[in-house]
Amino acid sequence: VTHSVDAPKAAVSTMEHHVLVVDADEKQALIETLASGTGRRVMFTRTKHRAKKLGKKLSQQGIPAVDLQGNLSQNARDRNLASFSQGDVRVLVATDVAARGVHVDDVELVVHIDPPAEHKSYLHRSGRTARAGAQGQVITIATREERRDVEKLMKQAGVTADFSEVSIGSPVVADLVGERAERVEYVAPAPQQAGGGRGSRRSGGRGAAADGRPAQRQGGRQGSARGGRGGEDARGESGRTQGARAEGGRSHGGRGAQTEPRGGSRGGRSEGGAQG
Repeated sequence: VTHSVDAPKAAVSTMEHHVLVVDADEKQALIETLASGTGRRVMFTRTKHRAKKLGKKLSQQGIPAVDLQGNLSQNARDRNLASFSQGDVRVLVATDVAARGVHVDDVELVVHIDPPAEHKSYLHRSGRTARAGAQGQVITIATREERRDVEKLMKQAGVTADFSEVSIGSPVVADLVGERAERVEYVAPAPQQAGGGRGSRRSGGRGAAADGRPAQRQGGRQGSARGGRGGEDARGESGRTQGARAEGGRSHGGRGAQTEPRGGSRGGRSEGGAQG
């Protein structure tokens, strides 16, 4: 029995491919512009660190975004993917961990922020859009130095792409972005419960419990501490008074008996007696 498969080539007729060639110093501004549309879009980076950093930066710029990369726990991945699927955020910044096995309806745009190293990765990434007969756009951002490598990549993938040298205000960029969404103020995530509990203990927050018991225990501890210090002061004053009465003779001998071995204590007592 012979079983054969086709070589990995782009075969989706509803997917359009574009390569935007831009100066390196304008690349970040172009990324933010492409992320600012109203529809869902997946933006791929090469490293986990860059995915995390870019997701945070976009959110700070008023474009809600989450990241999906290998350093996240499974719970965090599920939570971020759910936020993207449900429309709470419009942008998913991901590494190749999201290139396969991730399906989200109505992803209108896939952006290769960093061109992938091989054509198979390009095809898997691009397959997040134009699913089930829907229309989709795939954009690869390339600097002028990367253009030749991207041309080779497209040829290996069997893709015919439109190459355009652009700036932020180019008409082709406006057409690909479409209607822009209103930017919203970035809201930092709330601290975790465990961290907040530790902070409240440091600041005495536990004393504000509804039944007042923690506050009583804290007050008792403070009172005991003050009482302890007071007792130490009283004992110190008493010791000074007794030392003054003894004029150093017996008190020296007594301390020698407490701190030295037996031989030393005998010597201390005899020395004390001689001094007396």
